[in-house]
Amino acid sequence: MKVSRIFSRRNRAVGVLWVAGFLAGTVIVVGCGGGSSSSMPMNAVGTVTVTISDPPSCKKPNGSFEHVYVTVRSVQAHIDPHADDSSSGWQELAPQLGNQPMQIDLFSPAQTNCVLAQLGSASLPVGSYQQIRLLLVSNNPSAGSPVPAANACAANGFNCAVLSDGSIHELELSSQANTGLKIPPGQIVGGPIQVVAGQSVDLNIDFNACASIVQQGNGKFRLKPTLTAGQVSPNNSGIGGQVVDSVTKAPIVGSVLVAVEQPDTRGIDRIVMEASADGNGNFRFCPLPAGPFDVVIVAVGPNNLPYNATAVMNVPNGTNLSAIPLVAETGATSPAVLQGFVTASGASSGPTADVSLAALQTITFGTNPLITRDLTIPLESIQATATTQPIFSTGLISVESNANCPTGSPANANCAPYTLVVPGSNPSVGVFSASGFGYAGPVSGDVLFTVDAIAAVPASGGTPNCSPSEMMTSKDANNQPLRVTAAVTTNVARIDFTGCS
Repeated sequence: MKVSRIFSRRNRAVGVLWVAGFLAGTVIVVGCGGGSSSSMPMNAVGTVTVTISDPPSCKKPNGSFEHVYVTVRSVQAHIDPHADDSSSGWQELAPQLGNQPMQIDLFSPAQTNCVLAQLGSASLPVGSYQQIRLLLVSNNPSAGSPVPAANACAANGFNCAVLSDGSIHELELSSQANTGLKIPPGQIVGGPIQVVAGQSVDLNIDFNACASIVQQGNGKFRLKPTLTAGQVSPNNSGIGGQVVDSVTKAPIVGSVLVAVEQPDTRGIDRIVMEASADGNGNFRFCPLPAGPFDVVIVAVGPNNLPYNATAVMNVPNGTNLSAIPLVAETGATSPAVLQGFVTASGASSGPTADVSLAALQTITFGTNPLITRDLTIPLESIQATATTQPIFSTGLISVESNANCPTGSPANANCAPYTLVVPGSNPSVGVFSASGFGYAGPVSGDVLFTVDAIAAVPASGGTPNCSPSEMMTSKDANNQPLRVTAAVTTNVARIDFTGCS
């Protein structure tokens, strides 16, 4: 594995908070510290049950991980969107974890209803909850601190990654891993979580493990959590379907990645969840926040045969998309590869940054009006052959060294390389309709991409870094449009962040 890489997919790992049942009599409201409590009338509270899940897409052979373990000691919610780590008013959703922390393998199969494990339950005052946070057990807890009875990380802390070779590596935690991995208002899909007196609320937490692990220059692994949440309904069955070859109508043998996405305020589709289809091409996302969603699929078949990305737009929750045909890039021997460098400079010498990378393709769909949207294309991998090494996408990199910076890099800047494996063709697009719909085949001509980079302060839990903290490029290293071709590596124009800490 290369220095400064994360082998990730932009899969989101999924967790779910179930608020169930109705209340009788009075209940006890539990504060974040587990200290004082007070008796409140029935109509002032609700009951919450917390679960967590994650459908991995970077597990071998799509990545180098076999297991990712995190140990959760608390789940909390706050009404104030500006509340910080030390603010009062954080409400504990799973008080049972205080004495019995739970270690969870984010890559283990789901149990029932798409969840990995139930974390606990508690009463919750009514209100509009703007923030959620998870607290993890420290890798070096103080004497007497509660820890899980069994520890799959052995002597490597309580949060770790197990690679495909069986080696166990501690996941170094940011300060926010102990004070709270926050899901701020902008990352709660559909807006604040509304807890109404005497009613149930279901909240889905997505812990995207595959986009949350960065390998540092010293070879150690660090957790940079990527979390989202959204209010969901247990009455909706989520979104499912089967991915098939457009010619044979048979499931695609190989790696099939499926993402559900929603547009941000700028019209860029951001991944909400991501998973691998099973051996029969089937996938299912559940439970989901309120839709609609855009479903984006990529695949690499036998002998690294690439398929074009296929998108189904405006899919409601509770939909079975049935067979979704993907078009093979006939004659291609592997997907396209984008390679580039990110640099970080600032007032001080050698600033550092964690940078998340995405590959975007622009599509148009609909009539009256015609809609233009940038899709986030799930990042692929190329499997090893008798004569070539595997190539994994690096969706998250650590910019922390000035070694091997490319010629022309800014003075006193650190740098890091990245690799994105993507389809070598334009997407097929369909627009969901309950009465039936078809797919417009891949548009001929240039296959154009944009690389999106977002910088964060290392070990901060995601605090924005640099000015601006997000940069995009649609140019190659020769300042020409960023065109790709299957089985060809294209060098991307260098992305230079400034004002970094």
